[in-house]
Amino acid sequence: MKILQIITKTEFGGAQSVLVSLANKLAEQHEVVVAGGEGNGEMWKMLAPGIKQVKLKHLKRSVSLKDDFLAFIEFRHLYKAYCPDIIHLHSSKAGTLGRLAFPKEKIVYTVHGFDTVRLGHRQFLRTERYLQKRCSSIIGVSKYDRRWMEAEGITRNTTYIYNGVEQPRAATAPTLGIDSKRFKKTVLCVARMKPPKNLQLFMEIARLLPEYAFVWIGNEQKMEVPEPNVFFLGEKPNAGQYNAAADLFLLTSNYEGLPIVIIEAMSLGRPVVASNVGGISEIVVNGENGFALPNEAPLFAEKIKYILENNDVYDHFSKDARKKYEEQLTIDKMVNAYADIYAEIYSKQR
Repeated sequence: MKILQIITKTEFGGAQSVLVSLANKLAEQHEVVVAGGEGNGEMWKMLAPGIKQVKLKHLKRSVSLKDDFLAFIEFRHLYKAYCPDIIHLHSSKAGTLGRLAFPKEKIVYTVHGFDTVRLGHRQFLRTERYLQKRCSSIIGVSKYDRRWMEAEGITRNTTYIYNGVEQPRAATAPTLGIDSKRFKKTVLCVARMKPPKNLQLFMEIARLLPEYAFVWIGNEQKMEVPEPNVFFLGEKPNAGQYNAAADLFLLTSNYEGLPIVIIEAMSLGRPVVASNVGGISEIVVNGENGFALPNEAPLFAEKIKYILENNDVYDHFSKDARKKYEEQLTIDKMVNAYADIYAEIYSKQR
């Protein structure tokens, strides 16, 4: 098959990680073309050699009649140039323009966290409802996503596929560069510095647990830190590997899909304490491998301390995190699930 993958932004985040994993695995047996729009271009560096890369000048997240029209034209040129058998659209803007530009019987559309639309940008729900007829499959990244899509009237050919990752690996043992002797344990968060990531809650939790170091990886700008146990390390490649240098993974969010960063932590056997949003509670099971909680700092602090101060609890949570990763969240499971959908669509074209 000839497979075209399209995404709006080319900075490296959760949706881009899914695209890269799919593209790199599928390129072992199929011809793969990846097209992307605005961003810092970190995604391109992660693609395997031999994958055709197409940079789309006018594909941008913000709404612009001029750029959106020109991006639509770019999509039409893409189709004529490569004649793909499968067109996989990632993110809302690529999903909107792509479903208008390409033949609907070839399109797979992944919604990387439906709450981004449902809670963050409800003005686009009408568009999503209308365009559901313009593709062969709409995929959420959790049962939560699928349930809410259907509740909002998006019921045509919906399913869900859990995100999957390869276990992060490092050539040498990663270090966080902090004085570990000053703190009993280390809590890690990997996230971009965006409002949905709820930095305020992260800081409130850190204040309640001064005996632990709280480390954030992913901030683009330099941060002023009033708390002596909080460290912002900036952007780092292959950030998931730093879970090996931490004791527990923390994610505070207002909404999510199914965070890649949590799956990376679980792959390295790290317990997780996270906000109970999106599909997180489907993989972070209370009392088994961590806790998915309401966004209340005292409750987060209580559960973090419970895990880190009880060796038997910690060992149990660590083993269960790794087990759930192996059973449900590997890259092969994700790729195989998408490949089955591609194959079904492709068979109808012959």
